[in-house]
Amino acid sequence: MLSYQHAYHAGNFADVHKHLTLFAVIDHLLRKNSAITYIDTHAGRGVYPLLAEETRKLREYRQGVAPLWQARQALAAEPLLNGWLASLAEVQQHESELDHYPGSPWWLAQRLRPVDRLMLFELHPGEHEHLARQRLPDNVQRIHGDGLQGLRRRLPVSTPRLCVLVDPSYERKSEYAEVAEALLGSMRKVRHAVMLVWYPLLPAGRHHELLAGLRDGGLRKIWRSELTLREPAADERGMVGSGMLVVNPPWGLDERLAAAMAPVTALLGETASHRSDWWVGE
Repeated sequence: MLSYQHAYHAGNFADVHKHLTLFAVIDHLLRKNSAITYIDTHAGRGVYPLLAEETRKLREYRQGVAPLWQARQALAAEPLLNGWLASLAEVQQHESELDHYPGSPWWLAQRLRPVDRLMLFELHPGEHEHLARQRLPDNVQRIHGDGLQGLRRRLPVSTPRLCVLVDPSYERKSEYAEVAEALLGSMRKVRHAVMLVWYPLLPAGRHHELLAGLRDGGLRKIWRSELTLREPAADERGMVGSGMLVVNPPWGLDERLAAAMAPVTALLGETASHRSDWWVGE
């Protein structure tokens, strides 16, 4: 099934959670000079105009990046958020307006050094066509194909360090188990890799299959971050929260993100909350 298009959800609260985490991880990785290979298994379009027809349909960015953008001067005192919002400003066509939201390819490519490499996988033909039109550095490779399969085929990499973002749509229930399998297989090949995995928090709690797969595979000590908008209603089906797992997180990442997420949750509403911990199996 290839019906998912992220343009309908660009800039929502899950994007904020995911890309702020990614931004912080890159921050830490760039403190060393050795080369990095980045792999994005589900790249999407790269950049999303917020006035595009798809994005305007749901306008989810209004409960995501928009409140942070509007409060960016007040948030300047928080170092991680200040850096993230300053980078976000670079993609806007008008200095004071929020008119575009960048996806993970942009967040990764924007800080790519000449010694680094970036591989972007996108299976959806329409999304890959959009991605192919984006201006990206020469050391970025755009691949029309399955990201989880491509990840396994391209490991190990030639650079000393590896950072992987796994961010599927989870349209298919089987994707939770597939992500766990891909993560376990990748870590067996490159034990030092920094792996980031996003997952939705749904009333059905399907993400527990992902966590169980990692636990049963022996990969237990992982940093977990979950941003929840609200407790789900009894008959609710939609996403109520966003989860991130980071395997081999850089030292200090947990404290920096916890500090940044406090003002984020305050801007997302009274019922929003954030928790993070070292997940060691359940």
